Amino acid sequence: MKKLWLFLLSLGLIMAFSVSAFAVDVKVTGEYYAAGLYLSELDVKDDPAATKDLSTAFFYQRLRVGTDFIVSPGLKLVTRFDAMERIWGGDRSIVNNGTLAPDSAGTREENENIAVDWVYINYVSPIGTFDVGMMNDGSTGTIFGNSYAPAGRIKYSYTIAPFTINAAYTKMKDQSYSAVNDQSSYPTNFTDGDNDKYGLEGVYTWKDGKAGLNINYYNKAEHRPDPVGYRQTYFLFTPYAMAKIGPVSLQAELNYATGELKDMEDGMPPPDVDIESWSGWVDATATFAPVYVGATVAYVSGDDPDSTDKNEGALDGGRDWNPCLIMFNYYDTSYWVGSISGYDGSVVNGGMKNAWFFQGRVGVKPVPQLDVMMSVSYAVADEKPTYYADDTYGTEIDLTGTYKITNNLSYMLGIGYLFTGDYFKGDDSLGTDIDDNYMVVNKLTLTF
Repeated sequence: MKKLWLFLLSLGLIMAFSVSAFAVDVKVTGEYYAAGLYLSELDVKDDPAATKDLSTAFFYQRLRVGTDFIVSPGLKLVTRFDAMERIWGGDRSIVNNGTLAPDSAGTREENENIAVDWVYINYVSPIGTFDVGMMNDGSTGTIFGNSYAPAGRIKYSYTIAPFTINAAYTKMKDQSYSAVNDQSSYPTNFTDGDNDKYGLEGVYTWKDGKAGLNINYYNKAEHRPDPVGYRQTYFLFTPYAMAKIGPVSLQAELNYATGELKDMEDGMPPPDVDIESWSGWVDATATFAPVYVGATVAYVSGDDPDSTDKNEGALDGGRDWNPCLIMFNYYDTSYWVGSISGYDGSVVNGGMKNAWFFQGRVGVKPVPQLDVMMSVSYAVADEKPTYYADDTYGTEIDLTGTYKITNNLSYMLGIGYLFTGDYFKGDDSLGTDIDDNYMVVNKLTLTF
């Protein structure tokens, strides 16, 4: 009997001293914003046959919460979800047959309630760091060219200061047969029809900056079963650098995509199409407290209408980089308002494509809590359809002010005016005309 009690006592002591091994620490971070928006024109056509010009005004919001479950030192489960991403009092979006939102692991209607985007294991081992699961994809180097989207990935990182090497495998799309996609789904789903990405990155870091080179190889087979099937196999090279030199912060990035955009199977017509696309930017901000000044030059090559066997316009400026309130803005304009169109398929906003972009800006922080900034931006098309009247997207003037109410709560008010360029007249042979556009947005943001 004593042996039994001794055993039970020993087991109890073991359990007592092992409580920390079973415990999980939780770290929660997040952001909530509520915003109001007014846009004077849903399209920039000045059409005398139209009975009225349409404007829009509404409130919208989003909650984003990240939760890390820290199991032990060096081991954690990372999660993140978006919730209540909707217009106040507005209609819910209609079901779109399961098509995912561009920046989410859920559909738009799921994000209007709740959609989990990240769930992955982060393990810091003696031989490097491993990440396995659904996580952020599409972010490399600077913010330019980035389009955040969650994807299933396996990542590995190893650092020997000042060098870091990163390797990743990403499952972009899976079309295998399964309980969800059975044989009746052919040719929508089929064997060997997946889109995969393989990445390798080297980064050198110093006190006031870093530089790196990322190389991605894409193998996309989703179009193989079409009557005229093809595969996409190409490389994307991304050198970048970020540095601070005295009062000046510099960023630069170049993207070059090359390979086969359409590699026709079995020599079937139409002919193969190569990809030869460029994008890049240089951005500088100099701070002389309380004033700062900055400038940006960005470029995304357009597709030459005279070359049918090559696509030069496959890249864009990304969804994460939003240089203006209206022009080339994805999150606060395109995602919520929708496309702002001109004539003959021309579009004002969304991620930057087929353009040269120039911006100058000046800001002042008269008190630590207040930041007021004005920018002037000008953009022209790199390539335009031969029948378009002009290549000028326009000139936009933006004025924004952000006030920190507390360390975690801020309020932003912005006004943007777009002097719409003649690119949006399309074919001007019929005397088309266009309107300027302006926008007012205000946003209350809580971070925690």
